[in-house]
Amino acid sequence: MEVISLNVGKPVTVDYRGKPLETGIYKMPAAGPVQLHLEGFAGDGQADLVNHGGPDKAVCVYPIEHYAFWEEQLGKKLDFSAFGENITVSGLLETEVCIGDVYEIGSTLLQVSQPRFPCFKLSQKHGPADMPAKVLATGYSGFYFRVLREGQITAGDRIVKKESGAGGYPVKRVLYLMEHGRKDKSGLAELSELDSLASGTRMKFRSWLEAAES
Repeated sequence: MEVISLNVGKPVTVDYRGKPLETGIYKMPAAGPVQLHLEGFAGDGQADLVNHGGPDKAVCVYPIEHYAFWEEQLGKKLDFSAFGENITVSGLLETEVCIGDVYEIGSTLLQVSQPRFPCFKLSQKHGPADMPAKVLATGYSGFYFRVLREGQITAGDRIVKKESGAGGYPVKRVLYLMEHGRKDKSGLAELSELDSLASGTRMKFRSWLEAAES
């Protein structure tokens, strides 16, 4: 498991359907080590602070293994951070990585907090209007880390698993429940009590559970 590319960037304004859109999805590979703080990397930023960024979404991660699939689907070569991720990784797939898993990367210690739920900004960057739907259909979403120990990360750093998350809930299963789980009472009950899951997602699951039980 390895950091293939470390990517940072401040929000920029782009055109989306004839209107200006501010987005942080356009990141560039960084040369050398970058300091990681509790809320994200030095030199990085998000435009939509309601849905992106913050302690539970400090680091966005995407597996390099999915790039070949998307290159075939989109008919173009993809640069690193094609999905706006801070870290392009190898060896961390959504079917295997679980909520609460802890990894050491560089001098940092990071914990998986939730799936990355795709939004329309992927369509702005890549073209197809159904890009978010395609990401959901494949489960090739990526995920977020929260920072347990600040430090520095460099492209090429090894990724070492230090701890498995309680319950063993793969990122892909949680993503499925985020999209389809409003009536899955058992799944909602379990995940609404999973302390390592991002608090906003836990609250959403809890509200869905209450609605399903009413």
